Amino acid sequence: MYADRINALPPYLFATIDEAKAEMRSKGVDVIDLGVGDPDQPTPSHIVESMCEAVRDPATHSYPSYTGMIEFREAAAQWCKDTKGIDIDPASEALTMIGSKEGVAHLPLAFLNPGDVALVPDPAYPVYQIGTQFAGGVPHIMPLLEENDFLPDLDGIPADVLNKTKLMFLNYPNNPTSATAPLKFFEEVVDFARENEIVVIHDNAYSDMVYDGYQSPSFLSVDGAMDVGIELYSLSKTYNMTGWRIAFAVGNRDIISGFGKVKSNIDSGAFDAVQRAGITALSSSQQCVTDMNKIYADRRDVLLKGLSSMGIDVKPPKATFYIWAPIPDNYDSIGFSRLLLEKAGIVATPGVGFGDSGEGYIRFALTQTVDRINEAVGRMEELII
Repeated sequence: MYADRINALPPYLFATIDEAKAEMRSKGVDVIDLGVGDPDQPTPSHIVESMCEAVRDPATHSYPSYTGMIEFREAAAQWCKDTKGIDIDPASEALTMIGSKEGVAHLPLAFLNPGDVALVPDPAYPVYQIGTQFAGGVPHIMPLLEENDFLPDLDGIPADVLNKTKLMFLNYPNNPTSATAPLKFFEEVVDFARENEIVVIHDNAYSDMVYDGYQSPSFLSVDGAMDVGIELYSLSKTYNMTGWRIAFAVGNRDIISGFGKVKSNIDSGAFDAVQRAGITALSSSQQCVTDMNKIYADRRDVLLKGLSSMGIDVKPPKATFYIWAPIPDNYDSIGFSRLLLEKAGIVATPGVGFGDSGEGYIRFALTQTVDRINEAVGRMEELII
């Protein structure tokens, strides 16, 4: 009944987790969900009020622009200038997305012919690989290993693969490993992409989820990056707007144009009222972002302290709201995550669900209160100790 591209898909990781979580709750288990990275705090009230006002305006009720409101793209360009120090032409170097997942899934359609290769990190957000496969492309896995600071080894990619490569996905700060990338690495990527004529897609969804004074650099801030790539920014995690589905792409105008041609034939643009709310988020005080980062930092520290007490030591991440933790000996990642769910009522994501290189790890999302994280730690201590 289904097309081969559907039959070839593995079960979507987070849908599978949702099913297991629902089953445990149906049995009356008090589940502590540290699985999916969905902020538990509400969208800041000034953004909500802006949305309410925009929804009441009949001018937002028509079809939106395929490329996005110029006012939203101008706000995005100004935000990029203010926070990342990069200059973007909102008319030709910016594009509104219906969330960054949509962008990741549709970009390969613009640049891959059947049989072309996309370089995909592993472990990683599953949509990099799925979007490549949907476009008829061939994913080539770039392992992210702890001994390499969870950065891909560009020199390790075979020459015959590079001859077919048209696209590369990167994501720093990284999901799921929470690793960060220095500017030196981005400089190497630019040289690599130029030499091999590769389009770089840097998924920067966690750019402003940062701690301890760390500031994540923009890939586009490196000399030459605008010649080879684009960057995707999402409002989902930064402003607690996951359900709103609003994001933007910025960078090389030819890449943006090609992406826009795909979108104009697939969707009808983001709801103008949501874009107006996005303008408010990007243009207003960023104190709400600072406040949320403080909340996540406190949660991070509580969970890290608890894990350390169990002999699981993790270097404190400087960004994202994930803890990428090695699992105890004598378990694989699926077995350990099943143990946590069935014996402790804790949802955590098995590392292998993000790719083969994720085996041996488990991902915790900091999406519960300090009290609930302390409760989770107590339950794990009973299991492990």
